[in-house]
Amino acid sequence: MPSMSLEAAVCTPPRPSGVLEHYCPWFFGGYPCSHSELYHSKKGDSHCSGHGQMEAFSGKICQSCTFGEVLVTFSSDVHGDKYLTEVFHSLIVEMHGSPVARQAYADYIGFILTLNEGVKGKKLTFEYKVSEAIEKLVALLNTLDRWIDETPPMDQPSRFGNKAYRTWYAKLDEEAENLVATVVPTHLAAAVPEVAVYLKESVGNSTRIDYGTGHEAAFAAFLCCLCKIGVLRVDDQIAIVFKVFNRYLEVMRKLQKTYRMEPAGSQGVWGLDDFQFLPFIWGSSQLIDHPYLEPRHFVDEKAVNENHKDYMFLECILFITEMKTGPFAEHSNQLWNISAVPTWSKVNQGLIRMYKAECLEKFPVIQHFKFGSLLPIHPVSLC
Repeated sequence: MPSMSLEAAVCTPPRPSGVLEHYCPWFFGGYPCSHSELYHSKKGDSHCSGHGQMEAFSGKICQSCTFGEVLVTFSSDVHGDKYLTEVFHSLIVEMHGSPVARQAYADYIGFILTLNEGVKGKKLTFEYKVSEAIEKLVALLNTLDRWIDETPPMDQPSRFGNKAYRTWYAKLDEEAENLVATVVPTHLAAAVPEVAVYLKESVGNSTRIDYGTGHEAAFAAFLCCLCKIGVLRVDDQIAIVFKVFNRYLEVMRKLQKTYRMEPAGSQGVWGLDDFQFLPFIWGSSQLIDHPYLEPRHFVDEKAVNENHKDYMFLECILFITEMKTGPFAEHSNQLWNISAVPTWSKVNQGLIRMYKAECLEKFPVIQHFKFGSLLPIHPVSLC
């Protein structure tokens, strides 16, 4: 799937003043520096000591307001089969004020923005083509759903993090390559081990029994890899979001509720959502130029109940209200503030900026992201 132009997404325009600017800076043309000292060493240091795990890593160090490259495990070079069976971690890099990123970052953002444009102004009930590959992906997700039913939660003293999840995950870990092989044609079988890694990373962490936006990003990367090897094609764009990703969300919500999974790296009341981010981006794109639903309506219970089956954004709001108690403005303060943004177009643009700043550019989120031959490490200039 070809990537759309990234210039608008990367080059930040001047930020006008506004009443909500202090609370929602991403929705007014830019976002503030989010480089916490917790994850970055002071300028001029020869090693990064801000985060306990980073001391053992090698790589370039933060200089003023730039991202440092942190390499953990290097994979071997690509040889005859063209694909890697090993992958490695890295952070996106922005060095000395020059917008530079890993190729994987450019491909990933291009994929997200292409789908964002594809679903613009369309309901979930919109008629779209469903290819054989899409049907196979839905069948894969149905299998994961069935395994949840076959692995009931255990009786245990702790309320959160049911250990039965580890049994469920062990089954996925064992069968992941076989599941991916049902989607990938035989002549592309060499890519299965690498693609399967993203599937396993997309359902949460079996040690901590948690789930967050980093795992969600792994599933988006899984779909991106399938596009890059030709399993999914340009005319699958709408089905990727409405059919496959929406089904993925249903399975993840079932996992979260069944095994009482902890939110991974949640910012609590100051975060957008405990678990997801992408459905808010694509869901807001769906609502652009809607004849009567405005951002202020998503905090209205009646509007959400009447329209949630048509729009991913409102389905996310409904799930939040089912899982949390108390005033919406208190348990979901960021979303409450966003409801005052005047248009869905501005909400969508702001969420994309926020996603980069709060997810893709945050070490705790991106530290586990995998890179290989399909989402490579080598740098690419974006602007």
